[in-house]
Amino acid sequence: MARFELNDANHGALGESPAGADTFYELGMMYSSGRSVPIDYVSAHKWFNLAAMSGHKDAARLRREIAAEMTDAEIGAAQRAARDWMKRRESVAPMRVAA
Repeated sequence: MARFELNDANHGALGESPAGADTFYELGMMYSSGRSVPIDYVSAHKWFNLAAMSGHKDAARLRREIAAEMTDAEIGAAQRAARDWMKRRESVAPMRVAA
């Protein structure tokens, strides 16, 4: 069973470019459709959430659609996973704020 995650907070496993909205969106699509990985709505929700927070236009809509198929506990787990991912990212590479 293949599991695709972004272990390096600075670079996406889909390439060497910095992880961002499009990478997160693609991960959400993979997990929501079962493309190359087993369907996992918790992971899909997490990645769509991160994509939406990063500015992807369609990610929030797809996150809502996935949430309609999930229990409250699953949605909570996905939200915690997204927060945990952001915390790990910030501890590895703090985001810079433009002056």
